[in-house]
Amino acid sequence: MVAPEEAERNYHMEHLRIPDMAEQSKPCEKALQYGIGSLSDAELLAVILRSGSRETNAIHLAEQILSLHPVHKGLCGINYLCLSELTSLPGVGTVKAVQIQAVAELSKRISREDNRARVRLSEPVSIVRYFREEVRYLEKERVYALFFNSACCLLKDVMISEGTVNRSLASPREIFQEALRCGAVSFVMLHNHPSGDCEPSKDDILLTKRLYRCGEFMGIRLMDHIVIGGSEYMSFSERGLLNEI
Repeated sequence: MVAPEEAERNYHMEHLRIPDMAEQSKPCEKALQYGIGSLSDAELLAVILRSGSRETNAIHLAEQILSLHPVHKGLCGINYLCLSELTSLPGVGTVKAVQIQAVAELSKRISREDNRARVRLSEPVSIVRYFREEVRYLEKERVYALFFNSACCLLKDVMISEGTVNRSLASPREIFQEALRCGAVSFVMLHNHPSGDCEPSKDDILLTKRLYRCGEFMGIRLMDHIVIGGSEYMSFSERGLLNEI
């Protein structure tokens, strides 16, 4: 049980406006004096929010946002929150909700951009690093195709389809049309399993067989099919499954 003195102090801090805080406690001033890395997760988010509500200040509102999702807490939890969930909090309107989602999207794009130059056709783990932030928060399956030139450099990656919680549909026709458009000589398929289980389903195996055989006929070879489930992944190439097709 919280002591009355502590409860009163917590109430005071929650309702204290940021302009009324001591200089060293204000997020922007703290960042300028000690560096942006000195800010807590809530303080960083408070800088984006800029203001709270009548009932609470921006820092406490940020703490509420970081604990809003019933399962995923902290910064990662932001990626699982939709607009309606964010705007359910007093002090978070549509504009602030979009700003929060923009921050989450920026973090994913920065991660992808940082890993793009490191993508290697012969190293499935490099492809996983490139896509992990893109798919790890999804609640539906998505299918992607990565197209490579003769020097094994990544030309383009395309989302082919989005399905349900446990199934996605990919059209070989659409995949090879994209391959021809960008002049690819090989490609890699990738999709996620929201369940976290990265073992391929029967449909995954059948699709891989179709794409492999079509690719051999067209001279645009399927080099791998990667399934990402949570923090794990499965590569058809690493397991030698493409050799069995």
